[in-house]
Amino acid sequence: MLFLQLYSKYGRGISLRKNKLSLKVLSIAAVTSMVLSGFTGVSSVSADDHMDKKHKENKHHKIENVIFLIGDGMGPAYTTAYRYLKDDPSTEMMEPTGFDPYLVGMQKTNADDPEENITDSSAAATSMSSGIKTYNGAVAVDNDESEVETVLEQAKENGKSTGLVATSHINHATPASYGTHNVSRNNYNEIADDYYDELIDGEHKVDVLLGGGTNYFDREDRDLTKEFQEDGYSYVTTSEELENDDNEQVIGLFAPVGLPKMKDRTEEIPSLKEMTTSAIDRLNKDEDGFFLMVEGSQIDWAGHGNDIVGAMSEMEDFEKAFNAAIEFAKKDKHTLVVATADHSTGGLSIGRGGPYKFDPQAIKDVKRTPDFFAEKIENGANVKDILNEYTEFEITDEEAQSVEEAKEQLDENSYAVSDAVAEIFNVRARAGWTTGGHTGVDVQVYAYGPGKEMFMGMTDNTDQAKSIFKVLENDKARDDHGKDDDDDKKKDHVKFKDFDKDDFGFKEVQDLVMKDIIHGFMDNTFKPQNKITVRQAEILLENSTDEEVEVEMEGDLTFGKLAELFVDTLDLGETGSFEENVETMKDAGIFTEVEYTANDNVPRVKFSIFLHRALNN
Repeated sequence: MLFLQLYSKYGRGISLRKNKLSLKVLSIAAVTSMVLSGFTGVSSVSADDHMDKKHKENKHHKIENVIFLIGDGMGPAYTTAYRYLKDDPSTEMMEPTGFDPYLVGMQKTNADDPEENITDSSAAATSMSSGIKTYNGAVAVDNDESEVETVLEQAKENGKSTGLVATSHINHATPASYGTHNVSRNNYNEIADDYYDELIDGEHKVDVLLGGGTNYFDREDRDLTKEFQEDGYSYVTTSEELENDDNEQVIGLFAPVGLPKMKDRTEEIPSLKEMTTSAIDRLNKDEDGFFLMVEGSQIDWAGHGNDIVGAMSEMEDFEKAFNAAIEFAKKDKHTLVVATADHSTGGLSIGRGGPYKFDPQAIKDVKRTPDFFAEKIENGANVKDILNEYTEFEITDEEAQSVEEAKEQLDENSYAVSDAVAEIFNVRARAGWTTGGHTGVDVQVYAYGPGKEMFMGMTDNTDQAKSIFKVLENDKARDDHGKDDDDDKKKDHVKFKDFDKDDFGFKEVQDLVMKDIIHGFMDNTFKPQNKITVRQAEILLENSTDEEVEVEMEGDLTFGKLAELFVDTLDLGETGSFEENVETMKDAGIFTEVEYTANDNVPRVKFSIFLHRALNN
């Protein structure tokens, strides 16, 4: 498999028409569901800079930071329901959510458990943090209960700062599987201890810990908050304290266990967005970069409770955190952002019974979650009064009676009242559920920034860790080998198993390789006849500019599409028919006097030749 990074080192840039800026960087990824080798972005410094500083490392698109966001339980039905919720009903088309523009693929989620093939959160998080499959309940250990290295640990070994943010207790399954190791996710005290006790090169693994969990960190037998403070960490417990503290190392615990859901949260408790931006601000002070995992934990908790109001509350909280990460990455240029789910929860369906209808207004009209109502009712509040106080519709006698009856079941089911309240809102919104547990559906993957190509297509959850490990390995290799600026360490050519000096285009490809324009090979293969796609060409242009590029084509890149694309983006002239575009390409010295067929696919080697000509002519 090949990863191509292509940019001009020939003493001139290539101007782009319209709003595409100056084409200083070209990057094309040979994308499959396998892990790609090599960095996914390169410099966009000017051609003059390439001449004056020929051997200086190019940093514009180097991956320095990774922000990995997990919507726990956020299967496809959740993001779709959230789109319905955020839609403006006065418009013809449904408005996209903050996630939609960044969808790049789907991932499989199954566990390697002797009894359960549907994953739990800890097994899934272990797969995404370490790249291995394991049993349900495992926290960064394999099926032999041996510890496995996580991407967070590798980042810390590389000298990067690290952070974990969650709306659950911070020693819950997902964050724990990045920063600790345990045979059982339920060993909460042991996991909390590990955050302090497990060191890398004499340093604590995690610089920023934000979430809930005071019950586990400030215990009768041990006060970890004091121990962290003795080692230089700040300890904060309110939103105001978090905002006013600027220490690079901080532990913030804002609830005894998990945080209240967004709809129920007071100003004293920070939102997921606030915790995320606070973590980024601190971690970004490290010139070596950072790794940050952010979890919207309680999408899953709402799913377990079959609670559509709570689920959409947490979806909004997660979207705001995701948007904050994207906003930072767009300004920073060196940050890879990935968002996905560990699994789906509850078997949510958009629509239930009768008419083909889902009513998000019924969700908007509820100002608190069923958990809030249940606590008030169990403490003596009148059912109808408290429900009417925090809803925009009138609770019926039948609905109130269903909650009264649930109160009588609390001895057998501590969630009876919450479940009854949730069902009122489910019926009104026409939200259906199939289970109180997890489901085995594939989940969506979103990505932005240099390296996003690694997450495209159909992947396994282990591939997420493998791709990030590859980024971290390349980052370390660059540092270890003088950041690619020692010419005497470079070979005079690259040897391929399937492509040699007697093959067509070998000289041009080697020229691009030696100038570090093409690099990053798997198994020393070039695969010269592999085709490329229009989507890959679009990614090429996106990585070349500071703007999103939209190509109004799809499918494989044919000669017809290539000719139109080059004529348009390289400002060679006005686009026309295929024959006219071919003549324009010939006039520019990119095409030669051979026969080109519009519908034939463009092989990788020919694309490299055309690029070489475009850069040199």
